[in-house]
Amino acid sequence: MSKIAPHLWFDTQAVQASQLYLSLFPRSKLISHTVIKDTPSGDCDFLDIELAGQEFMLISAGPYFTLNPSISFLVACASKEEVDVYFAALIEGGNELMPLDSYDFSERYAWVIDRFGVSWQLMYTFLPVQQKITPTLMFVGENCGKAEEAVNFYASIFNEASVESVMHYGEDAFPDLPNSAQHIGFTLEGQRFAAMDSAYDHRFSFNEGISLLVYADTQEEIDRYWNALSAVPEAEQCGWLKDKYGLSWQISPRIMNEMMLDENEERLSAVTQCMLQMKKLDMDELRRVYDRYS
Repeated sequence: MSKIAPHLWFDTQAVQASQLYLSLFPRSKLISHTVIKDTPSGDCDFLDIELAGQEFMLISAGPYFTLNPSISFLVACASKEEVDVYFAALIEGGNELMPLDSYDFSERYAWVIDRFGVSWQLMYTFLPVQQKITPTLMFVGENCGKAEEAVNFYASIFNEASVESVMHYGEDAFPDLPNSAQHIGFTLEGQRFAAMDSAYDHRFSFNEGISLLVYADTQEEIDRYWNALSAVPEAEQCGWLKDKYGLSWQISPRIMNEMMLDENEERLSAVTQCMLQMKKLDMDELRRVYDRYS
């Protein structure tokens, strides 16, 4: 299981989105599908899936957040033909942000938004593919110019963390700011991520549509991540938080996955209701509620 998993929030389409992605990427599988009843959003689908060996969480929980390109997923392709295959599947019912073409940085590349609102960068690379899908953070608006600062901040919090590469914009990159980050490659908990600044007039920013779910094994670990990352008290709910750059995270005990798979609906409902009352999750209290129904 990954230490950090991208968490995608859909209105009602999590199941359909998972089916598309599972059919498209190699080494993919459905790990679990749970329906949680009687939440503030009604009955919610929770899906834990693996795409190209990487864990993703998908949820259908109502029309509260809109997916946008502030977080996209860069797919490394070993051939131009592979780019074309992904493009054909993902552009159907979606739209282009950057058309399928040859660019200075890649001979075959496209940036698309699929029909479910998820953003994908599809890129041919001649380098060995170490990680198929790389979550990519785009710092825009008031956070533009802070990508490098943010990456160093995240690397100071997580284990197995490093900043591998930084490319800066030059003087002629208007409207992008000279010396701001054109591309940063970094690693958290042994997983690869990327970040960039963009000074264009984007009408979006980070939101809860895509968050980063961090699994913790102890309450001490939950407390450490929570205290380091949470910067917006009003955003704290059910293990969710926002950091000082507006990026959403979830800090969750790993035992929650086990609890969510329980077939005892009364127990599952009790744990869910307990969690909904919390801001930072309390492992001991969740376990106490769960054990009442043993």
